[in-house]
Amino acid sequence: MSIVIMVGQLILGLSILVILHELGHFIAARAFGIKVEKFYLFFDAWGFSLFKFTYKEVEYGIGWLPLGGYVKISGMIDESMDTEQLAGPPQPWEFRSKPAWQRLIVMLGGIFVNVILGIFIFWILTARFGDTYIPNSTAQYGIVPGTIGKKMGLLAGDKIVAVNGKPVVRFEDLTTSNVLLDHTVLSVERGDKKFNITVPPTIINDLSDYGLEQFISSAPRRKFLVDSILPKSIAEKAGLQKGDSIIAINNTKIQFFDELQSQIQANKNKAVELTIKRNNVEVKLTATVPEVGSIGFFSDPPKEKTIYYGFLGSLPHGAEKAWGTFSDNAKGIGKVFKGEAKFNKVVGGPVKIATLFGSTIDWVHFWSLVGFLSMVLAFTNLLPIPALDGGHAIFLLIEMIKGKPLSDKFLERAQIVGFVLLITLMVFVFGNDIVKQVMKK
Repeated sequence: MSIVIMVGQLILGLSILVILHELGHFIAARAFGIKVEKFYLFFDAWGFSLFKFTYKEVEYGIGWLPLGGYVKISGMIDESMDTEQLAGPPQPWEFRSKPAWQRLIVMLGGIFVNVILGIFIFWILTARFGDTYIPNSTAQYGIVPGTIGKKMGLLAGDKIVAVNGKPVVRFEDLTTSNVLLDHTVLSVERGDKKFNITVPPTIINDLSDYGLEQFISSAPRRKFLVDSILPKSIAEKAGLQKGDSIIAINNTKIQFFDELQSQIQANKNKAVELTIKRNNVEVKLTATVPEVGSIGFFSDPPKEKTIYYGFLGSLPHGAEKAWGTFSDNAKGIGKVFKGEAKFNKVVGGPVKIATLFGSTIDWVHFWSLVGFLSMVLAFTNLLPIPALDGGHAIFLLIEMIKGKPLSDKFLERAQIVGFVLLITLMVFVFGNDIVKQVMKK
């Protein structure tokens, strides 16, 4: 059932993005009097579709090949490679008969809609739920580094007080692209010592292999109490109660939540003795740690702060989040060209996206991810690759500079090259996703 939910969210999310992206092209084309022949979600390869109907001379449908979607515009060389209509003289309703600036707007229409959608989603989410963060000033016990952080020289309890000399206000800022994608220097306090640690420019490769939590935990190091217990869990069977403080496991003292997690992980499939402090009285409990390495309780959450900006005041913050996603993608691609990141480490396909949606339905998370993916789609389509919107835009800009269009034969060949390149890239990305999932297991 979890896989069904995951795949269902993936299909719904991508369908929303594809339909609105293609709607951007559709509206722009219609605005300039250009005839649109087809509007499809997914590709109707070899003429086969799951569903279709015709309305006002436009065929709307759902194809069987879930690799995006398209609008077929009269008089345009696109992925359909329908060149028969180009044999005759240009017609007033055709794409090729319109001024270059109008054709450029049509080609950028989908990207424009994706950007607007991303901003809109982040705006509404910020207006509804505010901006919640953990003040770095509350991280009195420092950080919890993972495998990547330890390799850099960070230790549990270290306090990161500044990034590139700028004081850290939000704890979450330590795991943003400003730290991970730039050449960053962390100002660290360890007891009475103060020193700097430089984030390696190749860290993105390790993040792909181990995950973000293996850099620095998303929450500061903290003492804890049992906050809630899952029904029928090991914790419930052992007798844990809300408000309990676990102070030792097998006589090993526990002070912080990360120490508890380490002891639990080290004792999988074993019986452990829990020393509990309950109402200032020590109590001994016994529990068997399962293979998953969790006994089934939640600790009290870290202290958070929420800022509400109001409806209109949330717009610039939503736009900032959307633009951050766009620029992060540009930085990631830039690292590939600089040799600081491996291509297979920075790309993700349908399998990766499905895992991001998760196996449970959380609509706030769903829409946050759709907003994120909308900006990713905008950036990807802007790349100057033939067959993508960015490739078409580049050719139109060249035409505007030269004062005459590129030849149909050149555009046809460029379209074929771009299409083959995209299919090759899709196969690689999909295979890369599968390999990553297999390696994790």
